[in-house]
Amino acid sequence: MLLMGSKRLFVFGAKNVGKAGMVVVKREVRQLAVEAKASIVAAFIEKQRKTAKGQRLEMLQRDLSGTIKLLTDLLLPVFGSLEGFHLEYEIVGTNGVKIYADVFYEPLGLVFECDGYVPHVELITRDRFSFERMRVRTFALGGYAYFPFSRDELDKKIEMCRRAVYEALGRRGRGGEGLRELPVHERELLRMAADSTMFTPKDVRNWLDIGHRKTRELIASMKQSQLITRVGGSDCRDFGYKLGVKGKELLRGGGS
Repeated sequence: MLLMGSKRLFVFGAKNVGKAGMVVVKREVRQLAVEAKASIVAAFIEKQRKTAKGQRLEMLQRDLSGTIKLLTDLLLPVFGSLEGFHLEYEIVGTNGVKIYADVFYEPLGLVFECDGYVPHVELITRDRFSFERMRVRTFALGGYAYFPFSRDELDKKIEMCRRAVYEALGRRGRGGEGLRELPVHERELLRMAADSTMFTPKDVRNWLDIGHRKTRELIASMKQSQLITRVGGSDCRDFGYKLGVKGKELLRGGGS
């Protein structure tokens, strides 16, 4: 039996669950994960609004659909929480002009933004285009790393977007040596698992092109070191796996 929030999913032994049943359970797990992320993001935005004032509060009252997608689909899955993030973060340029970063990660000075094609390309004016170039220069002069993503990328290439953020964290984080020190199969499994809500031994075999025995040994070792953790199943058999606490820390560049 798999418990998630206030809902329950009953997962029986693999002998009693066919392929169709496993697909249904995976779908239910993903749906619960989506609902949980939406709740976390909504609470985070409300907290940001309560502490904002002036122009920042006005901007937080606008349509935040792009920011919500950025938080829900990209940043929350990668970071594991929204601690250290600020919405519509005020930055004063060298010319004294105030600009606002859509999403700012204070611990590492990272700016994330999501732009749709129509408002930022088809409808943009010359003055607005020049202002956008000035914003990018301001981020660079302030020492911030700027990561713009398109709405289409978040819709169609979310795995690529997550890998980009993980790579940035590994380079700018508190030290990426821990990840590089792992055996190659453990390191690559963590990177592949970062794109999945849940994965199975079959996924591992396909990703790494290894056999059943090596897969079992690899999973057992990574479970013991808390790089991955089980999802559902029974006392005799695990249903699936996801990144563990230590695995997420290493991917964020915080391991040693």
